Amino acid sequence: MMNFKSVIKNNLLLKITSLNAIVIVFRLIISLFIQRLLAIMVGEAGIAKIGQLRNLIQIITSSSTLGTFNGVIKYVSEYKENKEKIDGLFSSIFGFLFIGSVITSGVLYYNVTFITTELFGDLEFVDVIRCLTLLPLIIGLNRVFYGIVNGLTEYKTFAKIDLFSNVLSALLLVICLYQFNLKGVLFAIIIAPIIQLVIILYVFGATLNKYFKLKSLDFKIPFAKELLAFTLMSIISTVLLNYIELDLRIIITDKINIDEAGYWTAMNFISKNYMAFSSSLFTLYVIPKFARIHTLPLFKKEVINIYKTILPLFGIGMLLVYLFRRVFIELIYPDFTGLEPLFKWQLLGDFVRLAALVISHQFLAKKMVGSFVVTELISLGVFYFLSKNLVVLYGAEGVVMAHFYRCLIYFIIIICTIWFYFFKLEKKKTS
Repeated sequence: MMNFKSVIKNNLLLKITSLNAIVIVFRLIISLFIQRLLAIMVGEAGIAKIGQLRNLIQIITSSSTLGTFNGVIKYVSEYKENKEKIDGLFSSIFGFLFIGSVITSGVLYYNVTFITTELFGDLEFVDVIRCLTLLPLIIGLNRVFYGIVNGLTEYKTFAKIDLFSNVLSALLLVICLYQFNLKGVLFAIIIAPIIQLVIILYVFGATLNKYFKLKSLDFKIPFAKELLAFTLMSIISTVLLNYIELDLRIIITDKINIDEAGYWTAMNFISKNYMAFSSSLFTLYVIPKFARIHTLPLFKKEVINIYKTILPLFGIGMLLVYLFRRVFIELIYPDFTGLEPLFKWQLLGDFVRLAALVISHQFLAKKMVGSFVVTELISLGVFYFLSKNLVVLYGAEGVVMAHFYRCLIYFIIIICTIWFYFFKLEKKKTS
């Protein structure tokens, strides 16, 4: 027992992994409870509509900061000891935030009717989208502050913020669900960023004040070129992916029915919950670590270290999820009869995707914009093309089949691309 504790204490990856696991377990318990309530009270159609709103918020989260989240992590990690650089970085980040949030609010405001109809099929929830037009700045501030926490590798602070935010947001959602049904849930989802911002400022305020002074900001944007690269990458990875998910949900609804769209949304929710374990690991550990690695042997050594640490844990966890899938469905989504066939393909795809994502974070760490854009476009293009064709033959199961196939293709492409990157790097050094 003492040796095990010593290993964790001396290994940053394991420390982050173990603490993150505790937070994820609490978050999963809360999320599963919420999802069961939603499944019972709003049904498959309600779950599908909630999925539409969450996809829209993900797009807003990226557009309000002009996609600079991973850039914040990278450059805060690199320049946290350099006051001049960090001041210039924050001026640039908040400049991007102001521009992005104003543009996002404007686009939402002038297209409220169109967006509401596209998302929900009618104007019943137009008030929700109207309120959302006021929130891009708050959503963007959340994203920036989360990026700073990750860049400083403040994993304990991240855990506190994540846990408190989820508990309070869940309480708000439950209250709104019982008071106002589905519309209340949608309002609770868009109000949640306000709660998160208050918690971030309360928990992280002292540390933030150490690195970030309001009076140090000016109207110059010295990191504009560097951050624009991350803007392009975010448009591809976040905005385009969420747009595709929105469109696929509409396609499933039109070609089959909204219940099938609800099954796929439910499967996506389960997937995103266990994959959340890896996302914070990437931002807290992988990107800062890869940013400091410049040779293939060191990169391979670190990748193997990450694989040995997390892949067995994920593999066992995913196997258990599959074996007990009927129990999960009965506990979380009672009467969602079309959900069970989706597990196999989703879990297989997510395992391969996790292995690929570890390597692909080299693109973000080294700002390999061209490689990132090309590989993501291929991945999303394959996913969208296969989904549109397979959904006609297999219903919602066709979309998760497409997910598995695209993850395999993506993994192969990523390995080849990273190998070629280091091959060129070594060739430059020897020439």
